[in-house]
Amino acid sequence: MTVGHPPPLARLFAIAYRSFIDGLHTRLAERGWSDVRPNYGFVLIAARDNGIQSSEIAVLMGVSKQAASKLIESMEDAGYVRRDPHPADQRAKIIHLTSRGTDLLVAVEEIYEELEQTWADAIGRRQVETVRSGIIKALMATNDGQLPAIRPPES
Repeated sequence: MTVGHPPPLARLFAIAYRSFIDGLHTRLAERGWSDVRPNYGFVLIAARDNGIQSSEIAVLMGVSKQAASKLIESMEDAGYVRRDPHPADQRAKIIHLTSRGTDLLVAVEEIYEELEQTWADAIGRRQVETVRSGIIKALMATNDGQLPAIRPPES
């Protein structure tokens, strides 16, 4: 950092993101979740409420349908998701979380709370909440009043 010039927010966000993700995966492995790949989280969150089609996963992830299918297959093999028949399209499948996938998301949320607590210990809970509310307001102001879907960084 050059004296007198704070780093751009984009760089700080990237550093913070990497710090949280690295901390998450370290703590997941410590708790026995050793087969979790970083891209799993995007699929688990997208499928959490009502399921998601594999073609939608391809769009979300910014990958081909074949790459999305391979990702889903690895998650299915690991027991995090299952493919169920689509109610309106016999050719399509809906990806749903299994109980193991739900358990993983619970563990992730617990770890995120722990990681946030380390920030609160460093800068104070009020500051953490101020940062959170400011980011939410900025995102909603630039995305038609909605929080956009979480997507992996483009490679």
